[in-house]
Amino acid sequence: MSALTSDRRHHPAFTLLPGVALCAAIGCMAWLVEAVEYRISGHPYIEALVLAILLGAGIRAVWTPSKVFTPGILFSAKTLLEVAVMMLGASLSATSIIAAGGPLLIGIAGVVVSSLIVSYGLSRLSGLPHTMAVLIACGNSICGNSAIAAVASVMRADGNDVAAAVAFTALLGVVMVLLLPLSVPLLAMSELQYGAMAGLTVYAVPQVLAATMPVGLVSAQIGTLVKLVRVLMLGPVVFAAALASRDTSHGAVRLSFFKLVPWFVIGFAVLSVARSLGLIPDAIIPMIRQIATVFTVLAMAALGLGVNVSSLRKTGLRATIAVLASMGALLLMSYALVTHISISL
Repeated sequence: MSALTSDRRHHPAFTLLPGVALCAAIGCMAWLVEAVEYRISGHPYIEALVLAILLGAGIRAVWTPSKVFTPGILFSAKTLLEVAVMMLGASLSATSIIAAGGPLLIGIAGVVVSSLIVSYGLSRLSGLPHTMAVLIACGNSICGNSAIAAVASVMRADGNDVAAAVAFTALLGVVMVLLLPLSVPLLAMSELQYGAMAGLTVYAVPQVLAATMPVGLVSAQIGTLVKLVRVLMLGPVVFAAALASRDTSHGAVRLSFFKLVPWFVIGFAVLSVARSLGLIPDAIIPMIRQIATVFTVLAMAALGLGVNVSSLRKTGLRATIAVLASMGALLLMSYALVTHISISL
């Protein structure tokens, strides 16, 4: 009986359990706070994903988890995150994307690429290291925390860099939701124009809805559509990051598709194609999204548990300047696009 118990304790699943359970507990606290926000205001200003990394970092500041938690924390931060990124592909259908029209699609791609370049440059000018600059550029240009997490996984980014990028972009995301609707009367935009601009600048899909629904249903529809097209850029960007981050320290590297492209990026593309072909029923899409959200929240909790708070203080001012400057550039590019092309649903 004792031998059986010993075997169980050395089983990989048993080894992972303490760390995963710790991340799950932090995730539950984050969801509870999000639920309280929703009950008070009708929508969460700070999502569970962000709360999880903040709570994890807060716990790590006063308590360092013992080695028994390490395997599960690492599993949550890497494997669960990769699975969550892969599952995002099931949310993207070519049908709705094509319906947006060629000029808008090209414009969105142009804004994303331009924003990546400008944001990276501004981050480097602010004194941030290469990896941190890439994370902020991807978060600002594509889909906030999800993009940061996805790119960080292929770049093997330091947890402190990931936490800082998530924290600063998340804070700005909340500010955008609150202030962006004020631009409608100030800039004399139509509902369609405002919805497109929100989709181009606001980080997460729920935040797009929060920023557009007060303006009107049409804004919410076009905003969500533009946002989904923006998310579609995540696959190529992660692929590019994986290609740029490949290890060349041991001389020439033999290029291999499966070595350059992470398995979860391939899965992302496969699920996106399957969704476009109607192979994934609409009825299960909400469940897939929910599972992906759960895994991402656990991963953010794990990343938070690995944060060195003192290192965040060192990059705080520079990261804030970089994020603000990057968002300002993105707003200008987005406004230029929505006021110079024809938008329709």
